[in-house]
Amino acid sequence: MQLKHLGLPVSDVARSRLFYETYFAFDPATAQVYPDGTVIIRNGDGFDLALHRVDAVGDLPPFLHFGFGVASPDRVRELHGRLLADNVDIIEYDDEPFYVAFKAADPDGHRIEVYWETNPETSTIIS
Repeated sequence: MQLKHLGLPVSDVARSRLFYETYFAFDPATAQVYPDGTVIIRNGDGFDLALHRVDAVGDLPPFLHFGFGVASPDRVRELHGRLLADNVDIIEYDDEPFYVAFKAADPDGHRIEVYWETNPETSTIIS
């Protein structure tokens, strides 16, 4: 079983679509528009992002986020720099020897984490 898509409520589909295409490599050529106005775009890993227009996104719990793992700490730093240069709201940033990550807000305040870590198996699991 594999997680294959995420549906996000957005206030402006075109603005959100451009954001995710620009910074997170979602391919505009894959865009499909559904009868209810939802637009689905896909990235190179085959993950679908469904953007559905709503009148108001509303307040989101502070911990709610989704993440993109990347292959190197330099990739995290590069994207972090691009988002900073474009005045995207950066919520937090970590640069440690075994973990480099940041969280940013999309145009509707959805929190997105971009991270690299050397050994996720060393994380403490609480059951």
